Amino acid sequence: MSEERTGVTSSWPLYEVFVRGKRGLNHVHVGSLHAADEEMALHNARNLYTRRNEGVSIWVVRAEDVTASSPDEKDPFFAPSADKVYRHPTFYSIPDDVPHM
Repeated sequence: MSEERTGVTSSWPLYEVFVRGKRGLNHVHVGSLHAADEEMALHNARNLYTRRNEGVSIWVVRAEDVTASSPDEKDPFFAPSADKVYRHPTFYSIPDDVPHM
């Protein structure tokens, strides 16, 4: 089908889709889709990525609004946190009666 018959145009923005599953605590990136606006993106994401009722929450974000670090730069990007030992709970003594620590 041509773009004119389907009504889909290449000018629709790309949205990244994140779904939180019933057993999950975090939203997980599940894919991308094109849509005319946020509402359409949300409805299309629901239809496309939660067919088996596995989701409890969906986020759609324009791909152009996502900024991410590069995996190639992971060492220099995350290296500054290595010298901040106070961020790690290694200086605390844990009582013997505290489970699961």
